Amino acid sequence: MSEQKVEEAQKRMLRNRRNFSFRLNLFFFTTFGLFSLLIVRLAFLQFVEADAMKDRKSSQGTAGNSIPPIRGNIYDSNGKPIAYSTSTQSLYYTIGKKGEDEGRDIAVRLSELLDRLGDASSPRMTAEELIEKMDFKARKNFASQQRRLLSGLNKEEIAYLSEHRDEFPGIEIMEESIRHYTSDKVAVQLVGYMNKMTGARENLDFYKQMSGKKTDREHTYLDTEYVGYDGLELMYQNELRGLNGYKAYQVDNQNYIIGDAKLTKPVKGQNLYLTINREVQLVAQQAIMDQIQSIRQSTSKMEKDAQPTTGYAVAMEVDTGKVIAMASMPDYDPNVWEGGISSAELKQIMPFMENGTIKEVFPPYEDKTERAQHPTSLVPLGSTQKPLSILVGLSEKLITPKTKWNDPGYFPFGAKGHETEVQNASRAANGQLNPTTAISQSSNAFMAANIGNALYMRDGKKGVEIWDSYMKQFGLGAKTGSGLPKESAGFIEYFNEMKTGSAQSALIYASFGQQGKYTTLQLAQYASMLATRGQRMKPLFVDRITDSEGNVVSVTKPEVLNSVDLPDVYWETIEKGMDAVKVQGFDDVAYSFRRKTGTSQQKGVGKRKFVENAVFIAYAPADKPKLAVAVVVPDGGYGGWGAAPIARKIFDAYDRTVGLEDKGQ
Repeated sequence: MSEQKVEEAQKRMLRNRRNFSFRLNLFFFTTFGLFSLLIVRLAFLQFVEADAMKDRKSSQGTAGNSIPPIRGNIYDSNGKPIAYSTSTQSLYYTIGKKGEDEGRDIAVRLSELLDRLGDASSPRMTAEELIEKMDFKARKNFASQQRRLLSGLNKEEIAYLSEHRDEFPGIEIMEESIRHYTSDKVAVQLVGYMNKMTGARENLDFYKQMSGKKTDREHTYLDTEYVGYDGLELMYQNELRGLNGYKAYQVDNQNYIIGDAKLTKPVKGQNLYLTINREVQLVAQQAIMDQIQSIRQSTSKMEKDAQPTTGYAVAMEVDTGKVIAMASMPDYDPNVWEGGISSAELKQIMPFMENGTIKEVFPPYEDKTERAQHPTSLVPLGSTQKPLSILVGLSEKLITPKTKWNDPGYFPFGAKGHETEVQNASRAANGQLNPTTAISQSSNAFMAANIGNALYMRDGKKGVEIWDSYMKQFGLGAKTGSGLPKESAGFIEYFNEMKTGSAQSALIYASFGQQGKYTTLQLAQYASMLATRGQRMKPLFVDRITDSEGNVVSVTKPEVLNSVDLPDVYWETIEKGMDAVKVQGFDDVAYSFRRKTGTSQQKGVGKRKFVENAVFIAYAPADKPKLAVAVVVPDGGYGGWGAAPIARKIFDAYDRTVGLEDKGQ
């Protein structure tokens, strides 16, 4: 019995040992498995998710706001400001941990403070308006993002808020910039204007391309900042803008600020020094407005039917391509954009916002029917085409410098019995002409017979392609290379005339300036090309760029876009003709000059069978050309009367301020 009990005890002890061994092994295996999983997880975090975890830690630990930079200034050629930025003090608010209750109390006390210390003549914000801008529900801003409450704090408001900052938690005063333009309105449409980034991103490809792109913090645009929207403000946006600053905060896991701020200051934008001569520019602007008024009051035969409302002028240095003046008139005060613009103000300035020297701009008639009866800023060349027509005829061996042709005052073409007649002005019979006198007498018939028709008779439809090639080489129907936003290449019409009429009519009409509409800048480039005997210069508007400390960053160099190589005798042939062109307003000038007037015709509406546009090109001095000028006055009558006097004032202003003659002569 005792032996049996001993045996059972031994068996029980053996079972307990086995159970203990099993539990011990299970414990070790479980511990080993968990430890292995921990090592694998740590390795995964270390080698796979390390970067993501760092970013997550950073985003949870810090938050901040970009600070837009102060925009660079734009100066004229003498260093006087045209567009400049001034700083203003703005009030910002960041939601604290106490949230909306605290913010509402601050809004009430702020409203009372601003009402007490603010300018009595300026409306101040109510508590309700401040609360709306505080955006407690984060509909427009993230929780940690600063909200701008108002700009333009005065000294008393700044002093009080700075001294009592502990009483207004979350309130901060920040310096911002406001864009101003000089009151004398220098080259308004060329300089351009600014608008909010939100609107710019929706409407301009320049900013649309930025959407969705990852950029560094210094270059990222803020929706609330103002950016270049047109003209040089847009063309040089990257240079003018500068680099963002940044204010970083420590935040808790709910994204509320819990620590002090760390500030990285913004970098101010670069400055543009333009080629625009302020005095010449202002003279050009005033000359156009005076001439418009003079024409509309005139009883002269050459002007009595004219009804101009707009005028355009460009002055360009022939050797450098520097644009000294670019006037698109009437203009407007771009300071209207400061602080936002009402729909009524926008409607008022819309007819004058666009730069009519580089694109098509419609005349400022509110009634659409009335507006359709008047020409736009793009008009045919008229007789200013004729020097180039002669060069085409000479180059293509259609004529020689000594060609003689009897001008009866007209040239008929087409099927017998159904001829179309090209006439000179007043059907004047000029008698025997050569290429030089054909220019000075402005003979439509000579051009039609000896260039347009002769090119068709020799080459047929191919003649239109040949003609187009010459026009493009002289920059007509091609962009000038200026780089200005919205620049037009003009409207070529001779290809359409070839389809709807004939190649013959296309070439004949083109030969005396009726088959293409071009910009005033193209005309100035063309005139400059005549002056340099074949060099087409890129128009330049910026002479140099400096940083905010005045150090030169870059200098713009003259650039020849293309050259046309023709014998000197060809150039001399047209120059002698241009020397003899009769023109008004240049009596007793102190310098020599070459010129060509133009009176381009367009079909009118109603009682006005034809509308005549005044066009004029010239360069001076004649022997060593320095400045080329182009003037267009749509619906301005004869070019020699409606446009030439404007050019005279521009030449005189340049001669007075810069000098047409080289020093030492």
